Amino acid sequence: MVVSLLRRRFDVEDYHRMAEAGILGEDDRVELIEGEIIEMAAIGSRHAACVDRLTRLLACPVQERAIVRVQNPIRLGEHSEPEPDVTLLRPQPDFYASAHPTPPDVLLVVEVADTSMEYDREIKIPLYARASVPEVWLVDLTGNVVELFSGPSGDAYRDVRRVAAGQTISPAALTDLTIPVDQVLP
Repeated sequence: MVVSLLRRRFDVEDYHRMAEAGILGEDDRVELIEGEIIEMAAIGSRHAACVDRLTRLLACPVQERAIVRVQNPIRLGEHSEPEPDVTLLRPQPDFYASAHPTPPDVLLVVEVADTSMEYDREIKIPLYARASVPEVWLVDLTGNVVELFSGPSGDAYRDVRRVAAGQTISPAALTDLTIPVDQVLP
């Protein structure tokens, strides 16, 4: 006997209505990816510390040139609204109060991964590429490296580099900002 399962794909508006109705609570760690509501992994102390370090390393130097967002949504289309660990956005006077940022607003996405490495690499990086997010950093806490993705093309990035302790990284949109990898990794 073959069982046919019907799956319902949600759009961003459905997702927001679920939150407004209380189906999804403020404390629920979920994000909308390709129409599916995905429960995110719990944030461990190494992950949280890395996000805090990145926030400090980015926030002061960028000042008026970009907005630094931490674990807040970006709308990548009708069916995806991920919540990257850190996002650098083009400045907006209202700080995106009227709507979540979309791909043209994004300068850089940073995902920090320890237990979520496979998910970030196999699901989220291709999602960002398809949406034409210009640059993604994947901080690999297990491997102690930062993977830099740029040049989105289809569901991949043309340029991928791995940098480790002793090297520096710079957002492509802010090349004068140089960050030692040693200060990013724990």
